[in-house]
Amino acid sequence: METYKSDKVTINHNINLIYSKLSDPNIFKAQIDNNMDRLPEEAREHLKSVKFEEDGISVESPMGTLKLSVSESQEPTMVKYTAQSSPVPFGVTINLESVDENTTQAVTELNIELPFMLKAMVGGKLSEGAQKMGELIAKLPYGEM
Repeated sequence: METYKSDKVTINHNINLIYSKLSDPNIFKAQIDNNMDRLPEEAREHLKSVKFEEDGISVESPMGTLKLSVSESQEPTMVKYTAQSSPVPFGVTINLESVDENTTQAVTELNIELPFMLKAMVGGKLSEGAQKMGELIAKLPYGEM
């Protein structure tokens, strides 16, 4: 299994708050529903294929529905989402580290099992995806969720 990591990002919130939000994907549904009109049209179109549920996130894809569920967690330092029905086994792990009472650092890992031939073709894109995911995690409005 290959691992692609984001850079370490700093989040100006308490680790317990961040963990509570990231470990409950249903929270994102309310946040998106309340702010849908503020999102760019392209983002709204992409979100039509995403369904946030209590135990995971489902995405409609050309290969069918792909569901990521919380498969493991260690409060308050780690949340792991694993694909339940995917042609390629993969998961996303979010590692949190408390710096002080109001500052947390996070690293996002994309773990995927790729055949050797594919790794050379898509490895760069997967590294970029892990980086963008890390940046997104840092920008979430944790205090408003």
